[in-house]
Amino acid sequence: MKKSLIKKKLSFTPNLQNYEQTYRKFSWQDIEKELTYFKPGYLNAAYNAIDVPAQDARKNKVALYWEGADGKVKKYTFAEISSLSNKFANVLKKLKVEKGQRVFIFLPRVPELYISFLGILKTGAIAGTLFAAFGYQALKDRLENSDACILITNKELKERVNKIKKNLPALKKIIVIDQDSAKQNSSIISFWQEMKKADDEFKVSQTKAEDPAFMLYTSGTTGKPKGVVHHHKAILHEYMTAKHVLDIKPEDVYWCTADPGWVTGIAYEILGTWANAASTLVYEGRFSPDTWYSLIEKYRVNVWYTAPTAIRMLAAVGLKKVKKYDLSSLRFLASVGEPLNPEAVFWGQKAFGLPFHDNFWQTETGGIVIANYPSMPIKPGSMGKPVPGIVAGIVDNKGKELKPGKEGNLALRPGWPSMMAKIWRRPKKYKSYFIGSPKKKDSWYITGDKAYKDKDGYFWFVGRADDVIKTAGERVGPFEVESALVEHPAVVEAGVIGKPDPMRGEIIKAFVVLAQSREDKESLIKQIQQFVKKTLAGHAYPKEIEFVEKLPKTRSGKIVRRFLKAKELGLPIGDTSTLEEY
Repeated sequence: MKKSLIKKKLSFTPNLQNYEQTYRKFSWQDIEKELTYFKPGYLNAAYNAIDVPAQDARKNKVALYWEGADGKVKKYTFAEISSLSNKFANVLKKLKVEKGQRVFIFLPRVPELYISFLGILKTGAIAGTLFAAFGYQALKDRLENSDACILITNKELKERVNKIKKNLPALKKIIVIDQDSAKQNSSIISFWQEMKKADDEFKVSQTKAEDPAFMLYTSGTTGKPKGVVHHHKAILHEYMTAKHVLDIKPEDVYWCTADPGWVTGIAYEILGTWANAASTLVYEGRFSPDTWYSLIEKYRVNVWYTAPTAIRMLAAVGLKKVKKYDLSSLRFLASVGEPLNPEAVFWGQKAFGLPFHDNFWQTETGGIVIANYPSMPIKPGSMGKPVPGIVAGIVDNKGKELKPGKEGNLALRPGWPSMMAKIWRRPKKYKSYFIGSPKKKDSWYITGDKAYKDKDGYFWFVGRADDVIKTAGERVGPFEVESALVEHPAVVEAGVIGKPDPMRGEIIKAFVVLAQSREDKESLIKQIQQFVKKTLAGHAYPKEIEFVEKLPKTRSGKIVRRFLKAKELGLPIGDTSTLEEY
C-alpha cells in the first residue's frame, strides 16, 4: 500500500499556520473571546451562528445558496435568515413552547429546515433533526423517546407520521411547510401562514453555555437508537474546527454535502460554518457526478467537505468528467463519515490538484477531534493529529496509555466544549463511554474504535472494537484490507468482515463492488486476492470474496460491517433505521 507522505505547496495562507505551536499554546478561553456571550457563562449557539453576522457589515452577504432537486434556486442573506428564524421563534412562542422542550424537524434539505433549526435554538428549546428517509418505526422510536411536542415536516412526509400519531401523546402540533392554510385550534399548522403573521424581532433566550441545544439519535448493534444531547457551547468547538481544520474563511463559498439529519450537517453546515460567516451551499438532490461538478463550477465553491463513498464514486467515473468543468475555485478538500482510504487521497490530487484531508469524529464528540490540516503533511490513510484543545491517546481496557505503534482503544480526555452532555434518559449508557468520571480530566472517553499512534504523533484507524479480525493468531483491521482492495482497478468499494473458521478462528471475507460487470469472476477473485497479498500481507488477504451491487451504508456514507456480518452468519441485524435502503 502507498505510504508516501504528501507535502503540499499552499497557494493560500491557512488559518492554522503552525499546528505544533498552536496546539501547545491553545486555550478555549481565547476562542470564547471570538464569540459573543450575553454575560459570562451564557451564550446561544443560534445567536452566534446567524444574528452576530447579521448585525454588522456582513448582514447583506449571502448566507445560504440553495438549489432544489428540480433546479429551483434560492438565496438568503445573513440578515434574511436571522429575520426568518426570529419569525419562527415567535411562531413557537405563540404555541407556548418552553425552554428545554423538544421540537423536531422531519424535512429534506430545504430552507425551512435551516430556518426552523435556528428558531428552535433561539427559544431555548431543544432541536432534533430526523432523516427524511426514515420510516414510521424509526420516527416512532425517536419521537416517543424524546417526547417531542412539535414536529416540522411537509405534506408527503406527514403521511408517515399519521401512522404513528396515536402512539405519541406528547406530540401536540405538526407544522407543515407546504400547507397553505390550517384551521384554527387544529393540531396541524401551516408554516408559512403563521410566519406571515409573526414578528421578525425576537429576544433570543439567554441560555447557559451548558443548556441543551440539539439532539441526534444514533444506532448501535442492538437495542433502540440512543439520543445524544449537545449543549449550546458546542458551537465553540464547531466554530474553531471549521476555522482551523476546514480552513473556512468569511469570503468563502463552502459546500458540505451532509444532511442535517446527522451531526455533520448541524456542526459544519449550520453552526460552525455560519459562525465563521461563510456562505453555505445546500443541494437538495441526489448524488450525480455531473450535477456535483456543475454546482462547484456554478457557485465557485472554495471548500468542499464530503464523504469517502462519494469520493470513490467520483473516482469510478474517471478523470474525463472532471476535465469537463472549471473547478479552479476549489482551495481545500476534506472528507468525513468513515475513514478515508489512501487511494481516495491520491485520486483527489490527480483529479483536482488537491488531496482530500481526512478527519475523525463522532456524533458523541459533537465536532472534529483528530484531523489533517492544510499546513501539515498528509500521511494517506491516517486520520491525522488531535485538534488544538483535544488530548487523544491509545489506551488499554483499564485506561493505561500505550506506546507508539501499539494498537489499543482510541480515547480522548473529557471536557472539550462539544462533548455530548448526556444520552437522553439513559445515564448508565452515558457513563459506559468513560473510564473514570466524565467530569474528571484525568479520565478517558472511549470512542469504541481501535487505533494506534505512530512515532510522529499521527493516529491510524484499525476498526471498530467489534470489527477487528483475528485470523490464525494475527489481528487484522478491516479498514486496511478495504484500502488495499480499492487500490485494485476493478474495485470501487469493499466491505470486510471476519467469518468464523474452525481452523483459523476467523477468515477474512470481502464484499466487493466492481467498477463494471465482469464475466471472468472466478479468475478476477484470484487476481484480487494476489493483489492484496502483494499490497498488504500474505495473511491479510480475503479468503472469500463476494461481488455485490452495493454495500450497506448509513445515510452519512459509513459502511455498516455489522450488517454484512449478521447477514452472512444469519444473526439479528439490530437497528437499521439509519441505513440507506438496501
